Amino acid sequence: MSNVRLIVILTLALLTTPLAADPQQTAKVPRVGVLAAAFSPASLECEAFRQGLRDISYVEGENIAIEWRSAYGHYDQLPGLATELVRLKVDVIVTESTVAARVAKHATTTIPIVMAIVARPGGNITGMTIMSEELAAKRLQLLKEADPKVSRVAVLYQPATLLRKTTLKALEVAAPSLRVQLQPIEVLGSDELEPVFSAMNRSRADALFVVDDPMFFTHRMRLLELATQNRLPAIYSNRVFVDAGGLMSYGVNFAHMFRHAATWVDKILKGAKPGDLPVEQPTVYQLVINMKTAKALGLVIPQSLLLRADEVIR
Repeated sequence: MSNVRLIVILTLALLTTPLAADPQQTAKVPRVGVLAAAFSPASLECEAFRQGLRDISYVEGENIAIEWRSAYGHYDQLPGLATELVRLKVDVIVTESTVAARVAKHATTTIPIVMAIVARPGGNITGMTIMSEELAAKRLQLLKEADPKVSRVAVLYQPATLLRKTTLKALEVAAPSLRVQLQPIEVLGSDELEPVFSAMNRSRADALFVVDDPMFFTHRMRLLELATQNRLPAIYSNRVFVDAGGLMSYGVNFAHMFRHAATWVDKILKGAKPGDLPVEQPTVYQLVINMKTAKALGLVIPQSLLLRADEVIR
């Protein structure tokens, strides 16, 4: 066989033989969509989710991709953001609130949805569930303990809040035994906050209960400023409000729940179906009190309550 013929045969063999695939090139990188009604990708809660993924060997930008979408408190943007994630064909969608989970479920019935904080899971949704009614009654009780003189409590809520009815009902049931009168006040947007506080003054409200909602979270600094200006002791669901100057909060640790949500993502990426994963309830609730704010309000917090607090900011 001539040298020229041999070279031709070897060349053809190389051209027709498939190259060995690089496992790193062919391995599919899972894509997770995060749909948030309020939290930003840079928030403590979202960072906790990243850490939860790192705990089980998922590193964003290396072996997992995360598509972050936040409405920053604007509910009307959620459907469009959810549609974007569905169009991107993410493997799983993680949401941080009941409203975001409902929107995601409306956008897809096939993509699994992991809810870091949800009231009523079901269908293609799984995750952590919180008992909002019980928490509402407990918060009202703690507010009364912090200031026994409280008799008229303004209850701020956003009408679009899915848990509005059940929360208000729970408060109405608890109020008589605590000897407080409720003043429910709806707030459609942040531009209504100042007029609302003026209305509270006219009605002689002496304390404030804020129903958990992404809009209040997004505009918390203005809300806290108005509460301080009007000398209203207030209770919130998230310690972020207290860290920023609010009086007190009682609720779940959102960052912990976000971190734990990563375990559901891992199971779904490995083939588990949301309906087969048990929904869990948080077992730890935090009472946080800001003594600087109490002092500014001229409020003396009972020692019995301070001893029960998980953290006292001084």
